[in-house]
Amino acid sequence: MQTHHRLSLIEYLQQLPDPRVRGRCEHDLVDVLLIALCCLLCGGEGFNDMEDFGKAQRQWFGTFLRLRSGIPTHDTFNRVFAALKPEAFLEVFMAWTQTLRTTISEEIVALDGKALRRALDRGDSPRVIVRAWAASHALVLGQIEVPDKTNEIRAVPKLLRALELSGCIVTLDAMGCQKEIAREIKEADAEYVLALKGNQGQCFEEIKSYLDDAVARHHEKAPAKRNRLPLAYQETVEKDHGRLETRRYWQSGQLDWFADKAEWEGLRSVGVVESVRQGGEAAPRVERRYYLSSLSVNVEQFARAVRGHWAIENSLHWVLDVQCGEDRSRARVGHAAANLATLRRLALNLLKQDRTKKRGIKGKQLNASWDHAYLLRLLAF
Repeated sequence: MQTHHRLSLIEYLQQLPDPRVRGRCEHDLVDVLLIALCCLLCGGEGFNDMEDFGKAQRQWFGTFLRLRSGIPTHDTFNRVFAALKPEAFLEVFMAWTQTLRTTISEEIVALDGKALRRALDRGDSPRVIVRAWAASHALVLGQIEVPDKTNEIRAVPKLLRALELSGCIVTLDAMGCQKEIAREIKEADAEYVLALKGNQGQCFEEIKSYLDDAVARHHEKAPAKRNRLPLAYQETVEKDHGRLETRRYWQSGQLDWFADKAEWEGLRSVGVVESVRQGGEAAPRVERRYYLSSLSVNVEQFARAVRGHWAIENSLHWVLDVQCGEDRSRARVGHAAANLATLRRLALNLLKQDRTKKRGIKGKQLNASWDHAYLLRLLAF
């Protein structure tokens, strides 16, 4: 992975092809995009918010934007985002995002899908955005839209090919546990940790049986003798809001028994994670998850990869829904839903990268709405 020369964000946005008819546009494309982005950075959500925000901040926007015909209307914002080619917008987004990354050995990159639940017409299935999340940088590296959850697996190889993953550890849930995807990851000079469930049939049953038996024998052994078993082990305990969660990680590199080993490119270990949740007077909840991995046996590294993937729920999904209003968005005309999803992730990357305010996303959005200097610093002009 290389550190890229960083252009300003506005220079990247100026590279985006304008889909509108030349000579018939009242507003420069970069003006529309920057007003919309600033609106999201300040806590706004939809096209009406963008118009109202732009009008309220017209004098300030006039200090660095042309504003040939003033502030666009909400209908103009809608038409522009519906017409903008999502592939081109995503390409610009990914090129800019790469400039924020620096080389981190064994960086965890989680790939996962999230439905846009309200951005659909009656009778349609929710659209799904498959995105890549760099846990250490707290960055969305890229994303691809698919029509529904069943098409998620087709998007993963495309996203893998578009990213710079050399030296990274790529994690996916059970939907992405496919031999082709394992091969794509290894061809990208990366490692993988793939969650394994019943979608793999006999493969899942073999690995589950082997690991459950090995874990049982691990418990039976005296502590001094456990290191003689072909099973690395780690345990963590976390307490939060009155709930106690114990996580136990086991990893094995002994795979001679696994008939399909050669079919999984680079496979070097299997692992299981047991989560025990206790809270109040309810009975403890015990859950086990099983994994295929190209990592050699290093249970601390395996545990870090698994935790890095779980963190995507709180670090990205929850923030997008609760603080960026993604699940409330009803944009559905043309490419509007996909392009707004990219814009939200661009805004989230800017907010996450800021280290000058020791606040959460909502607090930074409030500061941006109050302080023009801080908002410009987020844009990094």
